[in-house]
Amino acid sequence: MTDVPRDDHLRQHRDAIDSIDREIVRLLGERSRSVHAIGEAKRERGESIFVPHRESEVFARICSYNQGPLPDSALRAIWREIMSASIALEQPITICHFGKPGAFTHQAARRKFGDAVAYSSVEAITTVFHEVERGHADYGVVPIENSTDGGITDTIDAFLATHLHIVNELHLRIRHHLMSRASRGDIQRIYSKNTVFGQCRTWLASNMPGVELVEVGSTTQAMERAVSDEHAAAIGSQEGAGAFGLPVIAHDIEDNPTNTTRFVVIAQPDKAASPTGNDKTSLMFGVQDRPGALYECLIPFHSAGITLTRIESRPSRRQAWEYLFFIDLAGHRQDPAIAQALQALERHTSTLQVLGSYPRAEHPLNS
Repeated sequence: MTDVPRDDHLRQHRDAIDSIDREIVRLLGERSRSVHAIGEAKRERGESIFVPHRESEVFARICSYNQGPLPDSALRAIWREIMSASIALEQPITICHFGKPGAFTHQAARRKFGDAVAYSSVEAITTVFHEVERGHADYGVVPIENSTDGGITDTIDAFLATHLHIVNELHLRIRHHLMSRASRGDIQRIYSKNTVFGQCRTWLASNMPGVELVEVGSTTQAMERAVSDEHAAAIGSQEGAGAFGLPVIAHDIEDNPTNTTRFVVIAQPDKAASPTGNDKTSLMFGVQDRPGALYECLIPFHSAGITLTRIESRPSRRQAWEYLFFIDLAGHRQDPAIAQALQALERHTSTLQVLGSYPRAEHPLNS
């Protein structure tokens, strides 16, 4: 028996790939026709095009089919774009996000919704809420919590004056880089967000002592400043550095190697997510400043065996000595135990607002 010549062996595999590609395209066409029919039915019923709980089901099912060698993360990335194109086919939608293109929130939004939908960027978190409230955008994406610094104050405050709901959450692994056209020894000032400085505090103290830290509204604003200032640097993302033509002179300067930011997708209440079996609920409630007030509010969750994953407090700004608590808990508001606990909680609060129930994010989008 003679061995197949190497060139013939490669040609056989390439021919097989071409044949498989033709079949994939044919099947994507069939899938798209079904997507279009679903879109027509949704429009007739006035239903949302983006359905968070359905998306979670699709990803879970696709990964259950996987027998390798592609990792699940690669399959999710492929299907992200397939589903993005499907959403655009059903109905064009616009995603409003905080920060300019290249900012971390923009990256999170793109990894969540893909390249086939439209994006609009704004310079303030409150503006994202306003754009969605006014119908100028279908969904908004804002940061709500960082694993190093905790809650994002501007986002938490924005929930005090909105009827919008959280319909999804997403996590993004945050990597910070120092970028400048100057050499490190010539840098006199560094621009970035205050939260970014907090996440790089130890590295900056050890490697850039005495250099002025100048706070700006976003990492993209920091890069804009660094482009026009020959003695300045910025801290931001690798993608942003490329977009602004700034050489990266120090990689991964965040103090916490697992630094992750949690973002939420906000939308009108009629776009709320249905239960998936692996959900999270966010709520806000107010109590008067008196002994035992918070304890009484937590008893219903303890009695029902409900896990609280986050709790944060702040003055309500509505009336003196009233405090608001923001809580995340495991489960969906439609779960009987949670529904009963919320009824019991209401008796002990001055105000109670469920901010949304939504599929729980299991891993960062860029993991």
